[in-house]
Amino acid sequence: MKAKQLFAAAAGAAMALTLAACSGGGAGTGDSTTSASTGTGGDGTAYRIGVAMPTQTSERWIADGDAVKSQLEDLGYTVDLQYGNDDIPTQAQQIDQMITNGANLLIIAAIDGTALASQLQTAADNGIKVIAYDRLIRDSANVDFYVTFDNFEVGVQQATSLLVGLGILNEDGSQGTATGPFNIELFAGSPDDNNAGFFFNGAMSILQPLIDDGTLVVKSGQTDFDTVAILRWQQETAQKRMEDLLTSTYSDGSKVDGVLSPYDGLSRGIITALSNAGYPATIADGFPIVTGQDAEIASVKLINDDVQFSTIFKDTRKLAAQAVTAADDFLKGTEPEANDTTTYDNGVKVVPSYLLKSDIVYADTIQSLLIDSGYWTADEVAAGVAS
Repeated sequence: MKAKQLFAAAAGAAMALTLAACSGGGAGTGDSTTSASTGTGGDGTAYRIGVAMPTQTSERWIADGDAVKSQLEDLGYTVDLQYGNDDIPTQAQQIDQMITNGANLLIIAAIDGTALASQLQTAADNGIKVIAYDRLIRDSANVDFYVTFDNFEVGVQQATSLLVGLGILNEDGSQGTATGPFNIELFAGSPDDNNAGFFFNGAMSILQPLIDDGTLVVKSGQTDFDTVAILRWQQETAQKRMEDLLTSTYSDGSKVDGVLSPYDGLSRGIITALSNAGYPATIADGFPIVTGQDAEIASVKLINDDVQFSTIFKDTRKLAAQAVTAADDFLKGTEPEANDTTTYDNGVKVVPSYLLKSDIVYADTIQSLLIDSGYWTADEVAAGVAS
């Protein structure tokens, strides 16, 4: 992965790389980064593309930015890549500047999917196509295309992996031997990220029937999205919420058996809270089942070490390639191929979309899914850090 060279510099201070290191960590500030190159587009015309990414505190967004930039440059496009540092006004200003500087197309992974109406209107007024990248931009007619994964299915996979970890299901989907009841707690992503609702709803489509029949018990009683959502996907916030749950709900000697976590950064915060509360060191010894998403290297190591149970692998190289294909189509005057024209209603219009598939990573599939594909190396998995 070309992004790995960036990971070592940008992710090292921001992301926890071992269980001991993840206490209170994982959400640094980072600097806004601009990258530019010159060239001509695939049709021989010089085009400039603005790429707005939300943050450098998550290694997946560094990977996305690098992959989109490098693939666009391979086609000869000029690329202006900016990271918004999780700050909405900063990202809005960056997009304004991209338009001022003559961008012919924008690829935007929004920090807040409801906060860019003014920028999108300006883009439309200037004939600039807008591709929403992985996060749907809401409340605007001026979103031309959306590239993402099947986010409802991601939630289904997260819930499925939780049930596998608890022994209710086997990895092949067949019925397991465990019957419960199991104490679980639920976490969701940031409420300003449209994907977070899809993840949660997908997961609850699997978990709710088992909650209803008593196989799963949410002992805290906190099951609605607004209560369990973690603003900005912050690791420290997830850790604090887990600590509060342990104090308020499990001080009677009862134990947490599993936690639905929608993102690896949150998972590491949750794991830290559980570890600090005296839970055993490994799943084999009784550590709770904790899910995740994004196959971040710190969490892949935790899975390999039998601490975190699972993560969802969304190959950002494929997502970047789809965004680049859509951008190239638009700038050549053709409509990009959509494989979903019904699901993603942004409040004003249904945005034509291209959805990619994701995979569940367990300890026994790290090799086949992550190492054999070249996403991570065996040495990186063993170290928990990108080289």
